[in-house]
Amino acid sequence: MNGEPGQLNTFVQATDRVEVDGHEVAKQRLAYVLLHKPAGVVTTARDQRGRRTVVDLVPHEPRVVPVGRLDLDTTGALLLTNDGPLAHRLAHPRYGVEKTYVAEVEGSPSDVALQRLREGVELEDGRTAPARARRLRPNAVELTIHEGRNRQVRRMLETVGHPVAHLHRSSYAGLTLEGLEPGAWRELEPFEVERLRSK
Repeated sequence: MNGEPGQLNTFVQATDRVEVDGHEVAKQRLAYVLLHKPAGVVTTARDQRGRRTVVDLVPHEPRVVPVGRLDLDTTGALLLTNDGPLAHRLAHPRYGVEKTYVAEVEGSPSDVALQRLREGVELEDGRTAPARARRLRPNAVELTIHEGRNRQVRRMLETVGHPVAHLHRSSYAGLTLEGLEPGAWRELEPFEVERLRSK
């Protein structure tokens, strides 16, 4: 760095010159991608079992990684970025980033079941925060949460007696999948990035 050998704990400032094996390292541009995740794709950068990953679907330069996770069989809105501070902020429960899901469930949830979801339900890892819940069809519910626990929506619906048959995330932090087919992706517009930063 600046002509001197660096150490593992060397901090690099914007004005520093960094070289690796004699080649200057340029600052990576920040990138923000919205993916319509299809079923059967793993939400990770690499999979030890050789399954297709969301990063495989986004041949993007610079490389981006997923913010949070969607189950293997869950479809829908997934943000990928190389902006570490923003990814951390969006994933942290303290900031209450909204995620909206459409769940096709077994049976027909009653008004009582929907009210339980709205008030929060007791799971093995504690009570969930209040959610917005509404019936779309006799066997379909829209649920908006702002936590990100493992398989949370599936567990909440199972707790009120309606296991999930199919789960789709229709919106993430206000971003929707309008115009994106499963497996397709697009870069976010600058105003969308600014909106995410203000969350």
